[in-house]
Amino acid sequence: MTDAGTTPIPGQAGSVESLYPFLYAGASDVGAVLEEVRRSTVAKAEEIIELRRRVLDRDGGRLLACAGDMADRFAAGGRLFAFGNGGSSSDAQQLVTLFLNPGPGARPLPAYGLTNDGAVLTALCNDIGVEVVFSRQIAAFGAKRDIAVGLSTSGNSANLLRAFDEASRRGMLTVGIAGYDGGKMAEIDSLDYLFVAPSASVHRIQEAQTTMYHALWELTLGQLQKEVATLCASESPVS
Repeated sequence: MTDAGTTPIPGQAGSVESLYPFLYAGASDVGAVLEEVRRSTVAKAEEIIELRRRVLDRDGGRLLACAGDMADRFAAGGRLFAFGNGGSSSDAQQLVTLFLNPGPGARPLPAYGLTNDGAVLTALCNDIGVEVVFSRQIAAFGAKRDIAVGLSTSGNSANLLRAFDEASRRGMLTVGIAGYDGGKMAEIDSLDYLFVAPSASVHRIQEAQTTMYHALWELTLGQLQKEVATLCASESPVS
């Protein structure tokens, strides 16, 4: 007779068991299971630390340059439009929230999530197709001084590729954040900056991408503060 406590949920056994095989090994010593859980947690933490270090070593300078360009756009009255599918949509919305609500003493900046309006999304998906849900909004709202930031784990999302093409045609600053080897986002000419988390693990990719866009946000605010300080210094009367 099968022990219900150790039987995986139908349809989930393969994926969950591959991640945590020690939970499905039958009767086990509790101490051994906890030790395996500890080892698994430490291994995952070390993996993401190493991935973040690789991204920093390879793209640290480009992240700073991108933040400088974003700061210039904001200083000129530009806005940021962020977009993605699924979990990447949530990341895009968090990026927007960071700019809109940066915390005490920081300047809120205009940012919009292109998955926030359910009526617009469902209308475009129903009437035309999911591939245009972002590009149509960029065409309607985007201007030359604006910024387009798209996030994708695979880098292959067709609706992101279309959005980048539309944003590039309008002279917008285009920023892509992807995983694996960058996918099709690494092949297009309409991206000014592409930052890739080089991993085959969706979990590690998404964790590294979170670090990337938080870094872009912090660096952009820092660049804007420098510009304000420089401007104030230049306008101060000479004693």
